[in-house]
Amino acid sequence: MFTLRRWWDRHGLQVVLVGFTLGSAWLIQQTQGSALFEVYQGVTRPFQLGPTKEEQLTNARVQELQAQLKEVQSQNQKLKELLGYVQAQKRQGIVVPIIGRSADHWWQQVMLGRGSKDGIKVGYSVMGTGGLVGRVTQVTPNTSLVLLLSDPTSRAGVVISGNRHMGYVRGQGSNRVVMQFFDKVPTVRRGDIVVTSSVSELFPPGLPVGRVESINLNKNPAPEAVIELTAPISSLEWVMAYPN
Repeated sequence: MFTLRRWWDRHGLQVVLVGFTLGSAWLIQQTQGSALFEVYQGVTRPFQLGPTKEEQLTNARVQELQAQLKEVQSQNQKLKELLGYVQAQKRQGIVVPIIGRSADHWWQQVMLGRGSKDGIKVGYSVMGTGGLVGRVTQVTPNTSLVLLLSDPTSRAGVVISGNRHMGYVRGQGSNRVVMQFFDKVPTVRRGDIVVTSSVSELFPPGLPVGRVESINLNKNPAPEAVIELTAPISSLEWVMAYPN
């Protein structure tokens, strides 16, 4: 017994350290280091400068909800503006969202999220906040295709509000169209308002189209004017469809 105690006094500390080392190695192997990692995280967390993983996830979720709220508020504001414009026009129409728009045909056409089930028909006029956007050319039960006023193939009979000089506009693939006059020397000024004419075959009369931006009286075969469209065609998300 005396010999065993003397051996323990000499080597006991080494035995304990070896046992602790072997036990720790076995624990790390069994838990793949997760227990040691948790201990490390607990010890070092008060000294970490950046947010924890949980805090990062919470912050990301908050930012996502804030972005969604901002989008809802933006959509609500756009609908209010559109409905306010509709009430000012005192015409019955159908509120429709734009659900499809190709980058290759951005200024040519848009797809609407309502169709014949909602009462929309081919030939319906399509208005946005500010004025005329285009007309419906194709209809399915749930969608409608709109030929935009800015499409180079688009045509519409128009008149200068005030002096009543008539002509037609053709699209230019932008938020500006060209008006060709029927008169040889029209008295037109920059800023004059352009609306659809009473002789238009595609649209009802009096729909706002745009304002005169510039005039070229020397253009052949007839004078022309550049018209800036009052409807923001490039950024529309909601429109109104009206029967003609």
